[in-house]
Amino acid sequence: MYDPIIAKSFTRYDRKRLGCCAFIMFTITICSTFWPRLHPFTSTIDHGVNLPLSMNAMLEITSESTEVEMKKMDPVCRILEADADYCEMEGDIRIDANSSTIFLVTSAENIVGNSTTSWSIQPYPRRGIHYIKKWTVKIVGSINNIPKCTENHKSPAILFSTSGFAGNLFHDFADLILPLYTTSFDFKKDVRFLVSDYQSWWLSKYHEILEKFTRHEILAIDGQKRVHCYKKMVAGLNFHQELIINPLLLESNQTQSSLSMSNFRRLMQETYSLKRTHAMVIRNTTGTGDNLTARRRPRIMIITRNRTRILMNQNEVFQTAQEQGFEVVLAEAQKSTNLSRFARLVNSCDVLMGIHGAGLTNMVFLPENAVVIQVVPLGAMDWLAKHDFGDPCVDMKLKYLEYKIGLKESSLSLRYSSDDPVLKDPLSIHRKGWGELRSTYLENQNVTIDIGMFKSTLVEALKLLSH
Repeated sequence: MYDPIIAKSFTRYDRKRLGCCAFIMFTITICSTFWPRLHPFTSTIDHGVNLPLSMNAMLEITSESTEVEMKKMDPVCRILEADADYCEMEGDIRIDANSSTIFLVTSAENIVGNSTTSWSIQPYPRRGIHYIKKWTVKIVGSINNIPKCTENHKSPAILFSTSGFAGNLFHDFADLILPLYTTSFDFKKDVRFLVSDYQSWWLSKYHEILEKFTRHEILAIDGQKRVHCYKKMVAGLNFHQELIINPLLLESNQTQSSLSMSNFRRLMQETYSLKRTHAMVIRNTTGTGDNLTARRRPRIMIITRNRTRILMNQNEVFQTAQEQGFEVVLAEAQKSTNLSRFARLVNSCDVLMGIHGAGLTNMVFLPENAVVIQVVPLGAMDWLAKHDFGDPCVDMKLKYLEYKIGLKESSLSLRYSSDDPVLKDPLSIHRKGWGELRSTYLENQNVTIDIGMFKSTLVEALKLLSH
């Protein structure tokens, strides 16, 4: 089961890659049994799903892949490459909330030959979360025995769920806000949002952003007694990868007002009245402290954490950053934090630093050319860290640095012996599943940064601000 605070699932493409790794590992492990000189192959991180590295896992993934290819041939619903249910409908569309069914009325001739005329979907980008309400999308050839329309709408609609991992800043943006932006973009605000698993607090928190996507009132669809009817509708969200827009969508939008990550960030600047569009440029980085020639010191925000992955020597890092020439801000955004105020604080900074976690999602509010420093915890977390925050920096036009901690910088070195698999073979912990990985490396690890080593990262950040 996913953890609603920190779990983030791999895309379907990533799982296919893991399947290949599973096959290779299986083959080499068998060989190593009979040929002692060979070492067993270790697996890639299993993030968000329990994926045993075995032939059974490989066969299961192959089966799922075949299912996806079949569904892609269907005209209404399919599973996106990133493993999200996605349906596009046009015609006589009727939504019966009582039965959680969306009816698409078409001629009987259109039904003949279709491999599927009914789909069970979850209108949230991550499939298989049991507490997200399921909807049925059904193609019917007659209006007999289906509900009559009691409310007709000229504007199209998008159905999505605000359940899942909503409430965690990373998932709020990666799973909902950015996919809503891409899915609603072509409708130019003339689209109605139908929310399943309605959470009023979530909609209240992000209402300024949602008003940029739609000019209509948002409807809590689950409890509706009326049958709402549309001519065009999308069920689910167009999700590609965490904090990244599908390159295929970018290629199809080449106009000045095109869909892009840059335009999304400009929309965030407009939404929260963020004044700075570009980070400051340092003219001289040969010195530190008072030797920096700039109208003001560059500002760095250090994301603090008080529950997991705590920075134990935060005061020393604060002082060191000051000595290197930074004005330092310490901040942590909670679920109840005023997002508008916090966004403006982030936007006032030139560098955002934090240990791997949801707080780094605030980089969407940074000015262009700002620097993101991600502190990567112990436990073979490199690929995961880059996937979640490193890769998205490219399209956001941000500079990215990593500081990967060493053994002595992790609190795990005090809890385990040097030959324990937790320290010696982290991938063996990954193979035990997401729950074990999460508990070991994310929930029960704190960090004490080596100040001497970390200084070079701060110097590099200053250099990046000079370009």
